[in-house]
Amino acid sequence: MQRRAGSLAVAVILALGAPESVAAGQDAVPETITGVVTSSAGPEAGVWVIAETGDLPTKFRKIVVTGDDGRFLLPELPPASYTVWVRGYGLVDSEPVTAAPGDDLRLTATVAGTPQEAAAIYPASYWLSLLEPPAASEFPGTGPDGNGISAGLRTRDEFLYHVKACLRCHQVGGRFTREDPEGHDYDSSADAWDARVRMGQRGAEMSMWMSRFGRERGLRMFADWSDRIATGAAPPAAPRPQGVERNLVLTQWEWTDEMGKIHDEASTDKRNPQVNANGPIYGVDIANDNLAMLDPNTHTATMLRIPTLAERSTMRASYAQSGHPPSRLADLARFNPASIHNPMLDSRGRVWYTATLRPPENQPDWCLEGSDNEYARYFPVERSGRNVSYYDPATGEFTMVDTCFGSHHLQFAHDERETLFLSRPNSDVFGWVDTKLLDETGDGQLAQGWCPTVVDTNGDGRITKPWNEPELVRGARFEEDATESAYDFDPALDTRVAVGAYGIIVNPVDGSVWGAQDSYPGRIVRLVVGDDPPESCIAEVFEVPSERWDMEASGEVGFMPRGLDVDTHGVLWTALSGTNHLASFDRGKCGPLNGPAAHTGRHCAEGWTLHPLPGPTLQGTDVRADYNYYNWVDQFDTLGLGPNVPIATGTGSDSLVALLPETGETVVMRVPYPLAGFHPRGLDGRIDDPDAGWKGRGVYSSTGSDTVWHAEDGLAVENGEYRSVSKPILVKFQFRPHPLAK
Repeated sequence: MQRRAGSLAVAVILALGAPESVAAGQDAVPETITGVVTSSAGPEAGVWVIAETGDLPTKFRKIVVTGDDGRFLLPELPPASYTVWVRGYGLVDSEPVTAAPGDDLRLTATVAGTPQEAAAIYPASYWLSLLEPPAASEFPGTGPDGNGISAGLRTRDEFLYHVKACLRCHQVGGRFTREDPEGHDYDSSADAWDARVRMGQRGAEMSMWMSRFGRERGLRMFADWSDRIATGAAPPAAPRPQGVERNLVLTQWEWTDEMGKIHDEASTDKRNPQVNANGPIYGVDIANDNLAMLDPNTHTATMLRIPTLAERSTMRASYAQSGHPPSRLADLARFNPASIHNPMLDSRGRVWYTATLRPPENQPDWCLEGSDNEYARYFPVERSGRNVSYYDPATGEFTMVDTCFGSHHLQFAHDERETLFLSRPNSDVFGWVDTKLLDETGDGQLAQGWCPTVVDTNGDGRITKPWNEPELVRGARFEEDATESAYDFDPALDTRVAVGAYGIIVNPVDGSVWGAQDSYPGRIVRLVVGDDPPESCIAEVFEVPSERWDMEASGEVGFMPRGLDVDTHGVLWTALSGTNHLASFDRGKCGPLNGPAAHTGRHCAEGWTLHPLPGPTLQGTDVRADYNYYNWVDQFDTLGLGPNVPIATGTGSDSLVALLPETGETVVMRVPYPLAGFHPRGLDGRIDDPDAGWKGRGVYSSTGSDTVWHAEDGLAVENGEYRSVSKPILVKFQFRPHPLAK
């Protein structure tokens, strides 16, 4: 935990009498630490009390929020010696004290002396809100010989799509990004940024995004941002937790080695939250090709190296990167050719995940044109990507399935075959595995199938060949240009749409499969497999309402869907990462769903509702600075806010953000420590004991940052080399009835 120079000490008194932080007549129990936080302003409500211990097999933390009178109760603490301190907006971090379960503390906090001192513990998104993009009037861009903005960017929202894409792999706005962590001497701040975005395992990707702005203009924008911060600019004040937010209980574990990156976690079967009750939480260490397991009862972590079908050195040749400039952080890189991704549990508690098992270009012959495989005859697939595997905790064995189609995320259907559907960005197909058939035969080829996404644009209720191919429209910059005059669209034919889903979900109401396309403005796609695939497959596509639509001025617009989930009524929910909305889509409100206009996706504005999430906006815009990497719907009230509550991951704000659909209210669940240490991807909820109230259920999420050393506990130098002190954390979220509930 880092401290700022000049912080004032905090007076701490250990009370020896009856604890004042519990109701009269209520005895302290050995699993709790109680107390009260005050400052010169009086009781401090809505601030966090953090207890941390290294006495357990993994580092363990419990975090609660003070109530209206500044009182707190840290529940369910394993026996250990804890370091306890206070963090709150408007305060300076207190000096830690040592305490044990059963203690009652009086913590006296110091009010921050300046806006800059207060802002030191604000989320990264608040600092990023100081970024000033080009004015809307500067678009479309006129290129390097004009205003420096890429000529391919016609609107500011398109420009901001690329800004937000920079937040996928790490927080922009954290101390590590708004300052120069290595102290290099550059001729200008723009030169410093040019070097920064070329470094590390993601250097090629970050540099690509910078070039998409119009490189020099993009570098100047970020240089201006960090220069203003260096000369004293401070972000808007972050609000303290209010109302039900003060009932939040956070439990944290560190659960992998110092350079792991747990991209996603899974605690249970999404369709039944009591599967794997009280069992380990599973995560995928994408940085090292490990399956991670953390037992929240014994606080122990285990890592298992996943198997592959090909030698890792052979696979690495397909992913080799080069050309990065030298950096003292280069030794923090990891070797992960399989790139394990996204775990999901089935009804038996087996852990399915996606991973590259062989070089993607080494397709089996039965995937290709000329094969007698019925799916390859209908639509051959020339390249895969990640494949699919599962781990069986009962036997300790892994099973690998070589798939023709690539995969990224995965979801189980609610059918008797327990069909597993898989998505992949930039893919032409949806794929699936009949897991019952796989169990019965052990034949991965026999158990898998796939379909292209083809829309019924001739309106006859079925899909027939030949169809209009999307290559015909790829030359059109915007789909509003995709008319008969722009390409050879035949209204007598159906039309294949290349959506390439990122998020994926199966609708429990009708069994349809849905995917979300991360693009500008982005689309969601529906696929019905039918009774006789692949011929019976039929797709629908729906574009996110954006500035490209002919909408009333009062209509909310957004862009960039990534995550996708569904409630038990069949309503779809997607977090719009670009504009920070939780958007719902109700297909039941739509009119005609086929015909010549159906492939554009702009034929059901009435199905969309966009709910803005809280947070500051980028300078001069109405676009919020946070980034919602993914989202999930709490169908079974595992969190305690009610059933069917959609939750977005505040990847730029160390938080989860829930929307209460009936009232439109939002609930922000901030993880205040370690700062920039909670960079969530996905989440899920589990019920361990349905009769235990709030203590028998909870929601889990994990940090997924590519750069765990960006967290506030940061880096250490040993023998002249950097070592990451920060480690990925697993976080459990629970809501109790009030801030003092045990």
